[in-house]
Amino acid sequence: MLSIAERHKYILDSLNKYGFVRITDVANELGVTKVTIRKDVKILEGKGLLYKVHGSARPANPHVADLDVHVKDTMNRDAKRLIARRAIEMVEDDDSIIVASGSTIYAFAEEIKARTWRHLNIVTPFLRLGVLLNEADHVNVVQLGGCVHKKSLSVLGEETGRSLDDCICSKLFFGVDGIDPEHGITTSTIDEAKLTRKMMKAASRNIVLADSSKFGQRGFGRICSLEDVDAIVTDGGISEQMAAMIEEAGVDLVIVR
Repeated sequence: MLSIAERHKYILDSLNKYGFVRITDVANELGVTKVTIRKDVKILEGKGLLYKVHGSARPANPHVADLDVHVKDTMNRDAKRLIARRAIEMVEDDDSIIVASGSTIYAFAEEIKARTWRHLNIVTPFLRLGVLLNEADHVNVVQLGGCVHKKSLSVLGEETGRSLDDCICSKLFFGVDGIDPEHGITTSTIDEAKLTRKMMKAASRNIVLADSSKFGQRGFGRICSLEDVDAIVTDGGISEQMAAMIEEAGVDLVIVR
């Protein structure tokens, strides 16, 4: 029988390795009751060493705030650039795509601008992207209208969604604030979640661009379940356990290094 200290070390080591642990799994692995592990988790949470969430534990609070896009631009920049360079390979000449908003999406837009296209149609709610790609040759930008969300510099609302009724696109590329096996794909506002679902309906294939820090996180607005997206492009910081769970959901997981 393991001591309390040994159980605590096992839980914290598992968190460091996988990014989260389930109380049921730890109880089975250690041969103790779930009540025992719940008590252990409560003690560790009281010491500020983890965060307990409905039958599981995580190394930090998974709930994310709505950050300004300029703040997001400074975070995980190398990973976002790698993701953008891989995602651009999914775009074909003469494609018609929807490109959402966010810092990873802006890195993706910079890759679009750097390439030579025969013709490309892009539909976007992202004002920064519209300005950037307006300068690109053979790239036709359809800028959606609506109420400007100042933190994201993107338009939102019913008017924005109605504009998508006339669009039929091959792919949607969008960023997120959280990817969680239990709560699915999330973003920081309900309005953005609603618009993203509308964009998903206008596209044949839905592709998430997200650096590995987004896994295990939860935004306020739920976009969809994991099974509703076709592919996720991320960096090598994703844990093996999380990667396995994403692939088990039938999602094409592309990891760049």
